[in-house]
Amino acid sequence: MASMTKKNGNAMAEDQRDGGDDEAERDDERDEKDSIVPYRSPGTLEGAKAPSRGGFFTIYKSGQGYWTRMGTAAGAGIILFATAVWLYQNLPVWSDYLRGRHSVMIGIVIAVIAAAAITIHWIMNKPASADFLIATDSEMKKVNWTTKADLIGSTKVVIFFVIAVTSLLFVTDLLFGYIFWVFGVLKTRPF
Repeated sequence: MASMTKKNGNAMAEDQRDGGDDEAERDDERDEKDSIVPYRSPGTLEGAKAPSRGGFFTIYKSGQGYWTRMGTAAGAGIILFATAVWLYQNLPVWSDYLRGRHSVMIGIVIAVIAAAAITIHWIMNKPASADFLIATDSEMKKVNWTTKADLIGSTKVVIFFVIAVTSLLFVTDLLFGYIFWVFGVLKTRPF
């Protein structure tokens, strides 16, 4: 007879007959389920605290998905810059008051862009969005990128076939042009 110790400290004797190992595994699984304490709001269970994400400007899972987050931030920055230029150019068109008042227009543009940047930061930092970017980054690491030699070889093949098909179409067009000129469909020679 072998014995094993459960998590609660009690010793349990295990029979060596068939199914004894399966029964012990089921007991271990039950003990693990019993030891998991569900989250309760503070005050209902002493010592239990709500999971904290920190303040607004903390990054959710900061070390993960770096390049996809930076790419998303760069894309959002380009869109914000284009929006700022467009807004600065169109504000005087929309309001006669703003014509010639560049400092007011700049203030409006800065306020709109700041609000948009905070919104983008909030959206990118939501757990669902951040987890998507992290998963995208991990999938991109699994991609089998082409080597330089394969890329050059494939490019040569594509260029060769583009030139071959272009030449074939040129000769066919020229041939039909002369045939139609001979029959009088075209009034001028192709070349």
